[in-house]
Amino acid sequence: MKKIEAIIRPSKLKDVQLGLKAAGIPCNTIIPVKGSGLQKTYTERYRGTEQSMILQTRIMIICIVSDANLETAINVILDNASENLVGDGKIFIYHVEDAIRIRTRTRGIEAIK
Repeated sequence: MKKIEAIIRPSKLKDVQLGLKAAGIPCNTIIPVKGSGLQKTYTERYRGTEQSMILQTRIMIICIVSDANLETAINVILDNASENLVGDGKIFIYHVEDAIRIRTRTRGIEAIK
């Protein structure tokens, strides 16, 4: 099993969610985040004054997928989140040791189905 953490633009969330659902990967957790990557700063007008903003508002999507679904999930995120611009986001992949469904005590790959 793998854990995918994808940091994307908020405007792309719905497209990514619909793509994952269509690919048979409906389970995900969404967290609003702020951070900076290669796109360091930008200016924003607030009440008539320009302010230099350091942290970008982004969305983090967390999915736990089987090894068989890993490439499918990555491709769905890449296809739906990209605008080919700096600041499109990043995808991180981690190994997951085990998963347990609390209600039924099911373990492993069956717990994430």
